[in-house]
Amino acid sequence: MPITEQQLLQILPDARPVAGIFLPALNRAMARWKIDSRLRQAAFLAQVGHESGQLRNLVENLNYSVEALLTKFSRDRINDVDAKAYGRVSGRPATQQAIANCVYGGAWGAKSLGNTSPGDGWRYRGRGLIQLTGRANYTAAGAGLALPLEENPELLEQPEHAAMSAAWWWAKHGLNELADAGRFQDIGSIINTGKPGRVPHGAAERKALYDRALKVLA
Repeated sequence: MPITEQQLLQILPDARPVAGIFLPALNRAMARWKIDSRLRQAAFLAQVGHESGQLRNLVENLNYSVEALLTKFSRDRINDVDAKAYGRVSGRPATQQAIANCVYGGAWGAKSLGNTSPGDGWRYRGRGLIQLTGRANYTAAGAGLALPLEENPELLEQPEHAAMSAAWWWAKHGLNELADAGRFQDIGSIINTGKPGRVPHGAAERKALYDRALKVLA
């Protein structure tokens, strides 16, 4: 069942400037990937709403402070020297490209994300409504959607592809079935950490959006 613009804005009120653009893209994406029940749509809209800042941010923000880099990422992904050199401090913004190439590159990036070439961390940073990240994910999504995402990763900054890639990833990782089972926190954990059973970043906001979506879509 397609959602209406009124329903979308009741769930994601901060999306007002872009709701009219995203509504048809979201409905097409949800229909194609069988996100077609109240539970599935509520879970999907809540999770992508959180990941994208309510549909307003289609490219990952890596403007981390030095302290955040050292807290969020392990030392095999960014060392103390690089964190202090690239992280945001008073009077100096973060060097986002260098951060991306550190935390998504190296041995960890090659193993976990398929980032095997210099600059892949930045080139394949998070994009779209679910923040697809890494060369391997871009390649797989490109094959699944018949889009040249490996060659043109910026395509995920377009609303149609941003929504479709999120729904593709959702279905590919079995999240419809988890939504059916009411395992909402596990959905967020898989999106945010790669595994179920953990507390995802922004868990409280994800749950608040989900609860709101369930009421709106009732």
